[in-house]
Amino acid sequence: MTKRFWLSVVVLFLVSMGLDFTIHGWHLHGAYQALPALFRSDSDGAHYFGWMLLAHALMAYAFVWVYLKGREAKPWFGQGLRFGFLIAVLSLIPTYLIYYAVQPMPAPLVEAQILLGTIACLIEGVVVAGMNR
Repeated sequence: MTKRFWLSVVVLFLVSMGLDFTIHGWHLHGAYQALPALFRSDSDGAHYFGWMLLAHALMAYAFVWVYLKGREAKPWFGQGLRFGFLIAVLSLIPTYLIYYAVQPMPAPLVEAQILLGTIACLIEGVVVAGMNR
């Protein structure tokens, strides 16, 4: 694994953390606070922040690795969008749909999680593709 690979992992980790904070820590924060039986309070959640860091580190590593294994000799921007969309379809969207099926989540919250999370995946795909042209 090259220096560019590890730099891509670090950058994607930072981008992913920033996007998730914007989506979940800011935009959807109020919706989560309205469901205290389903989500941790801010103070309780702070005790688990290390797990959040580990999850994002693992995701960044796998995201970059899989992208590099499957990229083609095509324009990088389109590949990044396509890859980000496929990650959303493979992972993010089914996860939120499963949560919706097994937890009493309001439909508008799930719709927002899916929409905003998919946009984040598209951005992440473009970032990784742009760094690995």
